[in-house]
Amino acid sequence: MGQVPAATRTLQVLRFLASQPDPVSLDRITRACGLPRSTAYHLLGAMIEEGFVVHLPEEHRYGLGVAAFEVGSGFSRQEPLQRISRRTLADLVDRTGHTAHLAVLHGRDVLYVVEERAPGRPPLVTDVGVRLPAHLTASGRAILSALPAAQVRALYPDASAFVDRHGTGPRTLSALRAVLSETRRRGHATESGEVTPGLASVAAPVLDHNQHPVAGLAVTFAEDEPEGLAAEVRRAAAALTRRLGGPG
Repeated sequence: MGQVPAATRTLQVLRFLASQPDPVSLDRITRACGLPRSTAYHLLGAMIEEGFVVHLPEEHRYGLGVAAFEVGSGFSRQEPLQRISRRTLADLVDRTGHTAHLAVLHGRDVLYVVEERAPGRPPLVTDVGVRLPAHLTASGRAILSALPAAQVRALYPDASAFVDRHGTGPRTLSALRAVLSETRRRGHATESGEVTPGLASVAAPVLDHNQHPVAGLAVTFAEDEPEGLAAEVRRAAAALTRRLGGPG
């Protein structure tokens, strides 16, 4: 296993662990990352030595270590995604007249990191720092639609993973897969009344140079307003993807 594949696999494991709400077993890691058991075991051992992973021997599970937190703290200090995205979101607001926001995946939730409110529009539940169930939000569905199927399955192993807000939205993995399949077909995600009754959103994924979805970019509007915003949202997400070195 050469240096580049080893580094890539290490980052895949770290990314998977960061997406989980709790420590996970070695078998979960191997399935989600597509790794041989022996390879995952050796990678985890190296990451434990460096402090990026902790092993809970009584539970036979692995979670993120302090070193991973330190890297995340450094990202928070620099806030590159937030800084890069603000102009794109502001331009989107100017073109559409609707509030735009950017969210990242955090476990099974999305965390809203940037919001550009349109003039005269009321505040939304998607304020900066708010977390909402990813499977119910347009931003979350946009991100999930670009993830490997194994990672989505690991995030939603059973019915208990599906939080309900207003009695709508997918409640099983098969139902979520249908939503994500439609999202990929259209090139954008939607939700209507599933987060806030009377409001709808449309979103598209923002990809990095590895074509990994780093965020979901969305606009929110009243359900009775014309929806024709998908093309503008896709255009904005594509522009931000290019700025991050993703596919143009």
